[in-house]
Amino acid sequence: MKFRVTAVAALTFLSLPAAVASAGDSPRDSIGSAVVRVVRPVMEEYHIAGMAVAIVAGSKSYVFNYGVASAETGRPVTSDTLFELGSISKTFTATLAAYAQVCGYLSLSDTAAKHLPLLRGTQFGRVTLLNLGTHTPGGLPLQVPSDIRNEDQLLQYLKSWRPTCAPGTCRTYSNPGIGTLGLIAARSMHESFETLLEQRLLPALGMQSSYINVPAARMADYAEGYTKEGTAVRMTPGELSSEAYGIKSTAADMSRFIEANMGLIALDGQVERAVAATHTGYFQAGVMTQDLIWEQYPYPVALPALLAGNSSHMILDSTPATAITPPEKPRQDVWINKTGSTDGFGSYVAFVPERQLGIVLLANRNYPIDARVTAAYAILTSLADAAPRQQTPDSAD
Repeated sequence: MKFRVTAVAALTFLSLPAAVASAGDSPRDSIGSAVVRVVRPVMEEYHIAGMAVAIVAGSKSYVFNYGVASAETGRPVTSDTLFELGSISKTFTATLAAYAQVCGYLSLSDTAAKHLPLLRGTQFGRVTLLNLGTHTPGGLPLQVPSDIRNEDQLLQYLKSWRPTCAPGTCRTYSNPGIGTLGLIAARSMHESFETLLEQRLLPALGMQSSYINVPAARMADYAEGYTKEGTAVRMTPGELSSEAYGIKSTAADMSRFIEANMGLIALDGQVERAVAATHTGYFQAGVMTQDLIWEQYPYPVALPALLAGNSSHMILDSTPATAITPPEKPRQDVWINKTGSTDGFGSYVAFVPERQLGIVLLANRNYPIDARVTAAYAILTSLADAAPRQQTPDSAD
């Protein structure tokens, strides 16, 4: 019941910014008021040392920093603070795979065996790359088994894997699936995944403070993460960690990524097409539509639907999936989101293209996903009425 009270309390903030903002308030002040009224209680309840929040509103983006990046040193969160993104990293892997398709290196309709010859004649070899990017290969586990420490061991595991449902009929959230898609995309482009992300995709997106491997010169900006017990921790790399949950970034860089996903900034044509392609709707799974890693809901959306779509059930259990035929073209009138967690960090991103609104929540504690979604919903809903509705052929009546 404690969280329910918190959620309701957060929703009471929806009308506050408009009610308390004065005529002289700048947009930053008004947005900051909406953010702080929601974020401060969440930080207090879940003992979060530090948070960075980015808001995209039309042609502007704003970053608000709270608390400390290190409880031990008291170093404050700043616009340079790097947070672990956790599974939000998967959206970059999906974008790289879409980019590889745009450039002709692969097709999402390819089978895994086409790019991993060792898997020819196996169950996994017949899975498509699209299945890997939509959590629908047929029942992969959430994590890469702990005894797998290199690519050879991974391929032997995949060679002996057996599905628990027919590919394309169930959604089972999985690090090995998207991780293998990242491995295949990199192989198709004849570079390492880390090189492609750090030297090609991230620079193409204008993201100058995002890394898989944080350079020595930026380690002082790398926040300490904290477990539920308050122990300082940072992620330990493992097989497919780079592809599945390994990126560290700032709130400002992530606001740039959200702007790119809403088409608000100029990108190279191939990169722009790849970003847009990740918003194609491929499967209906429960209350949400599964895109290429991104998850979307018709907008406007009710909070209970978002909580259901981002629930532990959707992460830990198999959910029946129905293919959308033909796939649904990217839409403007949708809420698109993704959560991310590591042992010491919790993150959430969401955006509504039609309203040109987006939010990034980065925290150095893995606090409940329900609280992240509720906070983001409260903030974006409070701003939505003031944001312009973008009329496009996809969203116009």
